[in-house]
Amino acid sequence: MKQSVLVTGATANTGKVIAEKFAKEGYDVFVCSRSGEKAAAVAEELQNTYGIFAKGYETKIFDENDVIRIFDDIRSMGYLLDCLVLCAANLGIRQEFFSVSVNAFMEVVNTNIGWNFMLARQAAMQMKEKGGGSIVFINSNTAYRAIPDRVAYSASKAGALGMMRAMALDLGKYHIRVNAVLPGMIKTDRWENNDNNCRQALSNYTPLQDIADFEDIANAAWYFGSELSKNATGAELTVDGGNMIQLYPVIPENRRN
Repeated sequence: MKQSVLVTGATANTGKVIAEKFAKEGYDVFVCSRSGEKAAAVAEELQNTYGIFAKGYETKIFDENDVIRIFDDIRSMGYLLDCLVLCAANLGIRQEFFSVSVNAFMEVVNTNIGWNFMLARQAAMQMKEKGGGSIVFINSNTAYRAIPDRVAYSASKAGALGMMRAMALDLGKYHIRVNAVLPGMIKTDRWENNDNNCRQALSNYTPLQDIADFEDIANAAWYFGSELSKNATGAELTVDGGNMIQLYPVIPENRRN
């Protein structure tokens, strides 16, 4: 049986390109999405393009029984997962501090911490049985640098980093590595469409004078997911053009108001 990976949020943008990266490297790929139709379509595309086995799953957020169902199905096909990439997230956009409901706040936390814990635990059970594996969190540099009206998102990403380190400690003796990729601004559909004026955000002005594309994040996920990082666990790889090292961004004169 070939090596296998499960990628959440894998039907578009960063998650899809991560799934493609592992498929290019010969992994069989399982993809998750809130849309079963989209997950199935991406799985079929991966199979036809890269000649690997792929299957898509419709997922229910923060539902442990649903998570167990997915991993039971993976096992029923003869697989014990080698890698889990946790890319899906609740972005918690425009959650103004004084008006956001507690329920909306907790939906972000439940997705980005609780649901990822459920997925990681089921994956680790298979990896422990197999003798090792890798869990990769696609986190965010906003775990360290807050942005306006995203309190739940920043809190959840900081919490997920703490969970990642704790999991790395608990699972190391089973040869299960747990690491995190921290993107900054990415050239997503939201960025291309300038949603919420994000192309004018100061995080666009990096020391490398560019922000990440999907392949940059996929390559980082592959590094942690593969044997290239066989002695790395509890580690963070920031992919943000150097944004986090700045005291303040330097804006080119032709972009200043």
